[in-house]
Amino acid sequence: MARLGLVLAMALCLTISVFPDTTTAQLKHNFYGKSCPNGCDASVMIQSTPNNKAEKDHPDNVSLAGDGFDVVIKAKKALDAIPSCRNKVSCADILALATRDVVVAAEGPSYPVELGRRDGLVSTAASVHGNLPGPNDNFDKLNKLFAKNKLTQEDMIALSAAHTLGFAHCNKVFNRIYNFNRTHIIDPALNKGYAKDLRLAWPKNVDPRIAINIDPITPKKIDNIYFKNLQQGKGLFTSDQVLYTDRRSRPTVDSWAKNSAAFNAAFVKAMTKLGRVGVKTGHNGNIRRDCGAFN
Repeated sequence: MARLGLVLAMALCLTISVFPDTTTAQLKHNFYGKSCPNGCDASVMIQSTPNNKAEKDHPDNVSLAGDGFDVVIKAKKALDAIPSCRNKVSCADILALATRDVVVAAEGPSYPVELGRRDGLVSTAASVHGNLPGPNDNFDKLNKLFAKNKLTQEDMIALSAAHTLGFAHCNKVFNRIYNFNRTHIIDPALNKGYAKDLRLAWPKNVDPRIAINIDPITPKKIDNIYFKNLQQGKGLFTSDQVLYTDRRSRPTVDSWAKNSAAFNAAFVKAMTKLGRVGVKTGHNGNIRRDCGAFN
């Protein structure tokens, strides 16, 4: 299941991270209908070289472990083994399709994937800074980051629910449970019982490689429990819990906590829009033979 969460996390990080491009690309559901029936540019899959530190080696991407990349690499090799498909399907489109399949496997909603992306020609760790949501981001910063990619506040809240899958390392949360501010050692927005559990899982001398599930209730499902957790003060990151503490987003959290169908519809809409962000087409990209290298 870790592999499933990873692929979803990769796609979400990838499509909203580097070199945001607000140009709407002409993607199609049946793009490969004739050539090979079967937001993102796959730049996060590129391996670092002696002359370039790539996106995947930026500290914010440390949780994107190798088995998640392997899924896409194996799918690419399988496609290229078919003569009619060889060098026709981009790593970026495979990643987008894998993301949808992860959502379905995790009992989330299915949706058609728009295809026709090219793979990116640039991948640098330096370009990641300031383009990914941070665990301590406040509401205004989150809205601003998503808005620059033409994603609405509702899109941002829906996509934040991707944290119903995946895991986090202690350094992203330590300040909330040990050194919040001068008045409170523990963030008062945290559920007291949940804060106690986090301290048990992450004592002060914990190995920084130790990780726990972001969603303490249903960590293997994409569901509206994420929003119920926020209502109870069980959002692991500040950037999660702020969606409930801020009066501008609380009504949406309350609505989706009660209505899973409404959340599913919003999630599909947001994922489709996210898949159009930063897309490369035509001569702006290429189709890699190896998803881990420029070629």
